[in-house]
Amino acid sequence: MAGMNTLNSGLLIRSEVWSNQLRDILKDELAAQQYVEWIDFPDGNTLTIPSIGDMDVSDYEEDSAIEYTPLATGEFQFSITQYKSSATYITMKNRQDAMFASRLEAQFVPKEERAILEAVEMHVLDQGQPGSANGQTANSLNNYNGVAHRWVATNTVNSVRTLGFKDFAMARHALKRAKLPMTNLVAIVDPSVEFVFNTLAPTLDVTYNPMWQGIVSEGIATGMRFSRNIYGFDIYTSEYLPTVAAGETINGVASGANAIANLFFSATPDHKPWIGAWRQHPRVDAEFNKDRQREEYVTTARFGAKLQYPENFVTVLSQNSVITYT
Repeated sequence: MAGMNTLNSGLLIRSEVWSNQLRDILKDELAAQQYVEWIDFPDGNTLTIPSIGDMDVSDYEEDSAIEYTPLATGEFQFSITQYKSSATYITMKNRQDAMFASRLEAQFVPKEERAILEAVEMHVLDQGQPGSANGQTANSLNNYNGVAHRWVATNTVNSVRTLGFKDFAMARHALKRAKLPMTNLVAIVDPSVEFVFNTLAPTLDVTYNPMWQGIVSEGIATGMRFSRNIYGFDIYTSEYLPTVAAGETINGVASGANAIANLFFSATPDHKPWIGAWRQHPRVDAEFNKDRQREEYVTTARFGAKLQYPENFVTVLSQNSVITYT
């Protein structure tokens, strides 16, 4: 007596079953654009913005002429330098044969726009670093009013440099001495910095440090923003911070290779560190190519960004290799 079983009906059993759900790749949050002063750019590639300095103060005596002085003036030039595109296509055959063709095609435009916005994020965060227009000088303290605006992190964990409380205090001091408002202070740091602060003894010992109690249950970061404020800084984590491949030695302290540039600044509306403009926001063009029998999707954008207040920009170099798994 014989019947059907898995041994004699193997050809009727699918060896791999595809889900009817298409899984998307998780994306992290983008934050840098909110700290850019986006301006109107009427035409052309370069815009010149006049600047006005402060007034002088002088002594005077009764019944004597007062000294009149002009305002110092200058100019700030800003250019549209970035031309970005993201493009893909789907062939007619693939559209007809693929199980997920329609759902896949529906993701083309959002994915292309996301790719361009990630490029904008990285470009903005890189402005102010050595090699960028109006950027800092490598291997230098970059002093303003006699106070450093670039240094290697002061804390050492697992034999590598990372941020500690002192770095936040030093960054606040640097911005204060540069006469920046001590409001809307922002720090954008590497996720490894969050790890360090999540595991620091002062934050774990909640018995004697009640202000840190939330960190043990929640972690120091919620989404993109830390759930606690350190020395006035609202702290955000980012995967898009600039990397100094060769490393730097600043004031005799070496950062090590592939150092991460953690950023500190004041984000008050009148003192946003970056200035930027869109010549063309992400624009989609789609058409059917009859010669190649495929639908083509192209997203393009033109923009520019530049550091406009070097005094409102502090960089602290650290290593993300601080995390060990032993």
